[in-house]
Amino acid sequence: MVHKLRSQHWFGGLDKDGFIHRSWMKNNGLPDDAFDGRPIIGICNTFSELTPCNAHFRGLIEHIKAGVLEAGGLPLEFPVFSCGESNLRPTAMLFRNLASMDVEESIRGNPIDGVVLMAGCDKTTPSLVMGAASCDMPSIVVSGGPMLNGRFKGRQIGSGTDVWKFSEDVRAGVMSEQEFSEAESAMSRSPGHCMTMGTASTMASMVEALGLALPGNATYPAVDAHRARLARLSGRRIVEMVKEDLRLSAILTREAFANAIRVNGAIGGSTNAVVHLLAIAGRIGAQLSLDDWDKFGQNIPTILNLMPSGKYLMEDFCYAGGLPVVMKEIADLIDLDCMTVTGKTVGENIASAVNYNSDVILPREKALTDNGGIVVVRGNLAPDGAIIKPSAATKSLMKHRGRAVVFEDIDHYKQRIDDPDLDIDETCIMVLKNCGPKGYPGMAEVGNMALPQKLLRNGVRDMIRLSDARMSGTAYGTVVLHAAPEAAIGGPLALVRDGDWIELDVEARKLHLDVSDAELQLRLKDWNAPQPAMQGGYQSLYVERVMQANHGADLDFLVGCRGHAIPRESH
Repeated sequence: MVHKLRSQHWFGGLDKDGFIHRSWMKNNGLPDDAFDGRPIIGICNTFSELTPCNAHFRGLIEHIKAGVLEAGGLPLEFPVFSCGESNLRPTAMLFRNLASMDVEESIRGNPIDGVVLMAGCDKTTPSLVMGAASCDMPSIVVSGGPMLNGRFKGRQIGSGTDVWKFSEDVRAGVMSEQEFSEAESAMSRSPGHCMTMGTASTMASMVEALGLALPGNATYPAVDAHRARLARLSGRRIVEMVKEDLRLSAILTREAFANAIRVNGAIGGSTNAVVHLLAIAGRIGAQLSLDDWDKFGQNIPTILNLMPSGKYLMEDFCYAGGLPVVMKEIADLIDLDCMTVTGKTVGENIASAVNYNSDVILPREKALTDNGGIVVVRGNLAPDGAIIKPSAATKSLMKHRGRAVVFEDIDHYKQRIDDPDLDIDETCIMVLKNCGPKGYPGMAEVGNMALPQKLLRNGVRDMIRLSDARMSGTAYGTVVLHAAPEAAIGGPLALVRDGDWIELDVEARKLHLDVSDAELQLRLKDWNAPQPAMQGGYQSLYVERVMQANHGADLDFLVGCRGHAIPRESH
C-alpha cells in the first residue's frame, strides 16, 4: 500500500487521542486487530421505513458487510437523511441538498477510507453522490433495485405511469373507483423502487453509466439473488478501490457525464436526471451545463422499449441484458475509455454484453424515437432554458402555437382545473407558475398537470403543459419543464396572462411568448413576489440560497469539491 490510510489518523496513534478513538469503538466487540491498518469502509445507508423504496436495506447491507470483510476491510454502517419520494412534503427535492450535506459531513468527519453509497428512491441517489463528490474519496454505489413488475387483471402495470393513466381514466369516467382501488395493491408487489423508467431507475442507470456502480446495478430487481451478490461484490470492490486510491474525481469526468447524457436518451430516462447530473458535476468540479444536455443528447435513439416511453418494465430490461447492452448498442456514440469503479474502462465492462430480447432493447433501426435525448428550448419565455422529453411527448404537439390558460400556483390550478366554465380546449397551452426551486419551494413534480375533466371525457389525453416545476420520471406527455428563471423571482413565466399566445417549436429549440418586450416591462412593474410558504428553519435557508434549475438547483454554498481532509483533532 503506497499511501497512508485516512483512518489511521484516528486509530493509528499511541497517544491519548488514539486511545479514545479505539477504546470507544471497542464497546461493540471489535478486537485489537480491527485497527491494524486495514481499510475502514463506511456504508452510507438511506434505510427508512418512511422511504418504501429503501425499506429492504437492512437485509442488503449484510451482503455489503460480508463482501468488505472477505476483502480484508472493516465495514461500519452509518445512517443519513432519507429522501422518500412518495411521502415527503412539500416535495422530496426540497431535501435533496439537505441530505447531501448530511452525507458530505458524515463522510468527511468520520474515520473512513472508502464509502459504499446505498441508494434507491429518486433523491437518495443524487444526494449521496453529491455529498460523496464533495469529499472525493473512493466510493461505489449500490442501488436497492426495482420492484417486480406490477400485475393487474392479467396484464403488466407500471409504477407511476399507470397511476397517471388510471387517475385520468377515473376522471374521464372510463374506470371505476373500485378498479382504481384494486390496482393500488397490484402495482407494488415487492420491495424495491419504481419498475418503470422513473427517476429511481434513471438515476440507478446514470450511476452505472457514469461508472460509479458495478455492471448490472441498474436493473437487477430488489428481490433477485443477483442484487445480493452484486452488493457483496461491491463490498469487496470498495476495499480494492481504497488500496488503488481510485477516487470519484478519476471517474466523474466531463466525458463520463457526456456518456450518461447519451445513455439517458437511449433509455428514455427521466427529465429529473438533468438537475441531478448538473448538481453532481458542480460538486466534483466537472464542466457541465444545461446546453451540454442538448449538445450531447442530440441524435440519440431511444432503444429501450420501457414505460413511460415504451411498454415493458425494469424486470424485463434486466433479463434482456440490462444497461450494458444499451451502452454496447450505442458504443460508437459514447467514450469507451472512461474509467469506472471496476478498475476497467466502459469499453471493457460492456464488451461481453448480449441482448436476450430485441423487443425490449431494440436495434437502432427500430428505435422508438430517433432523437430521444432531452431537448433544451429557449426564448423570451425561458431565456435560461426549459426542457422537454421528446420520447414521452406527442409528435403532433412538438410544433404548436396555442392560447395560454394560466394557473398562478398549484392551489389555483386545483381550484380551477375542473371548473366547467374554464375557457380551455385541446389546442390551449396550460401554464403553471410558482412551482420552481424557490416558488414551491423545492421544485415539486407537478409539471405534468392532469387535464381538465371536461376534455378528458371528450377523449383528449395530451396537451402542452408549461411550468417551472419538474415532473415524475414515470410521467409522460408534451410537458415543458424547468423554465428558468422561475416565476417566483420574476422570470418571464410570472408575466404570462390568460389569452396570451405561446409558440413551441422543439426542433427549432424555441419557446416564445407573443407579447412585446415593452408590454412585459409594464407587467413586471405590477408584479409582486409571492411570500414564502414557511418562515425560518431549513426552508428559509433553501429559498435564500438555492440556485435555478439550469444550475442544478443546488445550494450556492455547496458547489465545489472540498475534499476529505480534517486537519484538527476532536480532543
